[in-house]
Amino acid sequence: MDDALKRLILELLGENRIMTIATNRPDGWPHATVVGYVNDGPVLYGFIARDSQKYANIARDARVSITIAHDYPHPLAIKGLSMAGRVSFVDDPEEFRRVIALMSERYPEYTTFPLPKLEEVPLMRVVPEVVSVLDYSKGFGHTDLVEIDGDLRAA
Repeated sequence: MDDALKRLILELLGENRIMTIATNRPDGWPHATVVGYVNDGPVLYGFIARDSQKYANIARDARVSITIAHDYPHPLAIKGLSMAGRVSFVDDPEEFRRVIALMSERYPEYTTFPLPKLEEVPLMRVVPEVVSVLDYSKGFGHTDLVEIDGDLRAA
């Protein structure tokens, strides 16, 4: 993957705060919801309720699909990400503190709220395996499909 594509992926992850995450329901239908996130390089983090359908779906099948984009005033300016990855849950205190620091930067309006209790609101980690980078400035519907096999932070 070239450096320009790496930079675009990290730029799009960094300039947005909401993702749509689709999980796999037991009846086979996808379940898509929106979740606030932060990223550390290509890895995404977000809190989800332990009693939610999303959590139950992930506990049964850790594979998820994610989209990230915002509204563009012109169709040929659209840029976004569609990602496939796997979820795990953070249990390392050092990683948890690092992610909370990232969240405080991205969501300063939440810094006055108490920290969620992990037994009620686990912190999910999504490690993407495949990323489809949408960039309509290169042509309507243009995408570059990228397999994530290393660290994008060096871009």
